[in-house]
Amino acid sequence: MAPADSLAQMRILIIGATGTIGRPVVAALQGRHEIVLASKNKASEKVDIADPASIRALFKRAGKFDAVVVAAGDAAFKPFAQLEDEDFALSIRSKLMGQVNVVRFGMDSVNDGGSFTLTSGTLAEHPMKNGAAASTVNGAINSFARAAAHEAPRGIRVNAVSPGPIATPLYSKLGLSAADLKATSEALQNQIPAKRFGKPAEIASAVVFLASDESAFTVGSELIIDGGLSL
Repeated sequence: MAPADSLAQMRILIIGATGTIGRPVVAALQGRHEIVLASKNKASEKVDIADPASIRALFKRAGKFDAVVVAAGDAAFKPFAQLEDEDFALSIRSKLMGQVNVVRFGMDSVNDGGSFTLTSGTLAEHPMKNGAAASTVNGAINSFARAAAHEAPRGIRVNAVSPGPIATPLYSKLGLSAADLKATSEALQNQIPAKRFGKPAEIASAVVFLASDESAFTVGSELIIDGGLSL
């Protein structure tokens, strides 16, 4: 992965900067580059990616960037038989269309040769119980990154980082009992060739690479960081 110093003189927007993945991304970049932090509630720049007007307003006031990173977006987790239209609508409106609209509305705010790094997840390739809505939008994000990269102007790159099982509060959202959650966690770790969950900092390293000039020949790619789960 590229060292953070390879991003010299860059101005970088991090959406979801206060989240589990966003925080280590900020830590890897802050102090060396001009970082603009954005999130729904806690960062200096407020943005709700489920609201197109909020995204437009962010880019209107925040100026130009060399790289935009999105580590935000909600998706519903429920048993398949309990998923309703609104659960899919929430997942599409927030995690999928939120990131799609960041690229759509932010394209003119990214400098020539800049980049967008989106966040999907290996539920697209490796579905799990209660994750049908998330799997749906993760797969769509990967497809969008490829399609948008094909048409992006001025040498702008669009890529997606696809985290596998990470030691984050995500798994508490699966709607499982404590015993079932423990059993699911142990079974999943046994399926991973690395025999453990990933660390947020490991995902951050991948994001730093995709935002840097070291990935200048990486276009429309899904960078899977899952300890080998999707093999």
